[in-house]
Amino acid sequence: MIPFPQIDPVAFELFGIAFKWYGIAYAAAFFLALEYAKLLCKKTERSISLEQLDSIFIYIVLGVILGGRLGYVLFYNLPFYLENPSYILQTWKGGMSYHGGLIGVLTAILFFCKKHNISFRAMGDVIAATVPIGLFFGRLANFINGELYGRVTSADFPLAMVFPHAGPEPRHPSQLYQAASEGLALFIILAILSFKTKRQGLVGGAFLTGYGVFRFMVEFVRTPDDLAHLKGGIYAYVTQGQLLSVPMVLIGLYFMLTAKQASESVQK
Repeated sequence: MIPFPQIDPVAFELFGIAFKWYGIAYAAAFFLALEYAKLLCKKTERSISLEQLDSIFIYIVLGVILGGRLGYVLFYNLPFYLENPSYILQTWKGGMSYHGGLIGVLTAILFFCKKHNISFRAMGDVIAATVPIGLFFGRLANFINGELYGRVTSADFPLAMVFPHAGPEPRHPSQLYQAASEGLALFIILAILSFKTKRQGLVGGAFLTGYGVFRFMVEFVRTPDDLAHLKGGIYAYVTQGQLLSVPMVLIGLYFMLTAKQASESVQK
């Protein structure tokens, strides 16, 4: 077992305003993602302009925020929000769904591509390759905050640690597992595919499949969301995160299997 590093969630204060690592992580992730997307388009000669990338990232930010919040409301705590609708807009109290954010981003990309007559698959490939950057920084911020920790494990487990808000039991640092798998490993996989192939939809499909598989696996050691209205039945065997990951894998496989066909139809 290793000690949990006591890192102040507040990175610094300026003029009485607290700047937290979580917000800094999101800001850094969006900036690096945009720059990486531009690099990809330059190096791989994709038919997407830098101006279009600047514009679509504004849509993506809105998609992440609106989709993430609505996804949490619909997927995780709908009965509560139906009884207390005023809480839906109180995002500062927490409650964001990654799967909801993903739907929001896909909707934003689709809307932007329709508006500007751009290939959805081509744009999706570029954006998908950047998403692991946000996942990596986001999970590290979760770890610093001591939130979204893992399940209880043995004190003899080398990576076990006691989180400050999770009781005295040693737990898996599942945030670090997700940062390593959904963040670092998936980034490398998508980077290789991005520079090796121009089959439209392959990188986007690989992202959906890879994230779905990694998330499904980590859920076995991640503390399930405390959802009183989702007890019993199939939830006795799987988590909500695992259920939401299954369609991601299936949709991702579809895009990967049809990538060659889609690319050939564009070239004709």
